[in-house]
Amino acid sequence: MFRTARFVPATFAVAALLSAAACGSQSDSPAATATPSTAPAASTVQVRAAIPATAAHFTVTTSDATADHTFPADFYAGAFGCTAANHAPHLRWSGAPAAAKSFAVTMFDPDAPTGAGFWHWMNWDIPSTATDFTAGAAGVAGTNDAGAPGYLGPCPPAGDKPHNYQITVLALDTPTMGLPATSTPTVASFSMNSHIIGAAQLTLTAVRD
Repeated sequence: MFRTARFVPATFAVAALLSAAACGSQSDSPAATATPSTAPAASTVQVRAAIPATAAHFTVTTSDATADHTFPADFYAGAFGCTAANHAPHLRWSGAPAAAKSFAVTMFDPDAPTGAGFWHWMNWDIPSTATDFTAGAAGVAGTNDAGAPGYLGPCPPAGDKPHNYQITVLALDTPTMGLPATSTPTVASFSMNSHIIGAAQLTLTAVRD
């Protein structure tokens, strides 16, 4: 559930600001001609992670994936140009913090061509006794970024690069988030952030020719 933002230096804006400074009332003074600080080159900046650095790490696995960690055909979406069965992977986890009072499961595609990624799966209020999960299990099936509840399988644009779908199990310090299922993924994720005491993550890929 990590996002990456790319920033391109605003060359023309910087030039305009420097030009305006040069036209100031003290532009002829040596003291007013200080060398501006060097701006960083265009780079990839890591946006704040959705999982706190203090969170404990545990393990999540699924047998519903190929040997090279890609989605089988039946797990693709039945929407957005795909006509698959939209099966949700069955997740199993172990080593979660004993203090966990509930769990949440999410699936996020940081490679979606949206500028902000795409939430495919958002579930919370999964009982603390759970050690596995799939669509339809106990808990709240939240709304995905397509505006529908529950799981939405992968369906990257045809011909696009492989997309990496981050499936995350969160151990939370509260038995319920008290959120309606209609909460947006961003609101749900933000609300859960302060309750995360542990996290497990696996990545599966999908690509369409």
